Amino acid sequence: MTLLLDTHVLLWAVVSPEKLSGKLRARLDSPREEICYSTASLWEIAIKSTLGRTDFSVDVAALRRGLLEHGYREVPISGSHAIALRHLPHLHKDPFDRMLIAQAQAESVVLLTHDAQVARYPGPIELV
Repeated sequence: MTLLLDTHVLLWAVVSPEKLSGKLRARLDSPREEICYSTASLWEIAIKSTLGRTDFSVDVAALRRGLLEHGYREVPISGSHAIALRHLPHLHKDPFDRMLIAQAQAESVVLLTHDAQVARYPGPIELV
């Protein structure tokens, strides 16, 4: 199965794995799971870290290098992802989360999120 991590789950997996349940950590370590992250998450981290958000204080270049070195697959934002946004109901205002939802739907991958608002969207989304 292919899993797309939302930004907070991605940061927790890399920076604070103790914030993840043991079940989720085992799932992320499983060779049967392909773990992905979105360039939207890198974009979000870069913007929010420059705004002084301490929960996003990560060197985004080092994060990307580490993700790629550890076998995470990067999902770039495509035109089809942007177009998929127009079909999303307006349940959540955050543009980064909305892009992750659109990507999960367009790519037919499971989005893992810790945000209950995101989990309200239809499609392959799991609240963790």
